[in-house]
Amino acid sequence: MAATKSQGSAFTLFIAGLTAVCAGIAYFSLGSGKVSLILGLIAFVYSLWSFIKIKPLEGKVALKMQPAGLQLAGLVAALLGWVIVLVGIHLSSGVSGRLVTSIVGIAVTLIGILYLLPKAASKNAIWKA
Repeated sequence: MAATKSQGSAFTLFIAGLTAVCAGIAYFSLGSGKVSLILGLIAFVYSLWSFIKIKPLEGKVALKMQPAGLQLAGLVAALLGWVIVLVGIHLSSGVSGRLVTSIVGIAVTLIGILYLLPKAASKNAIWKA
């Protein structure tokens, strides 16, 4: 995720602040929950400001635009697999039917994630220039 020390520090503060905000929301009725929420929000906002401050230092992106159609096909396949699993579980009352629809759905999702999306990402990769 982080390529430089400043990016790593900002990302760590982002995750810690987000965790503190979630803990503050969960325990809002306690005094420590309110303190956690306030400190977490301060850390979260400061990390976002750090991200914005770091952005101009990154330079130009080396990648060209990737094919949108192939990216969309990968995304649709990944989501369609989970839709198949969810619908199949509700449509079938037997264990074998649920197992088959779950396996088909997971297979469709894996095709989208492991075949289509990497193919879209490497279509215009830097090493192919």
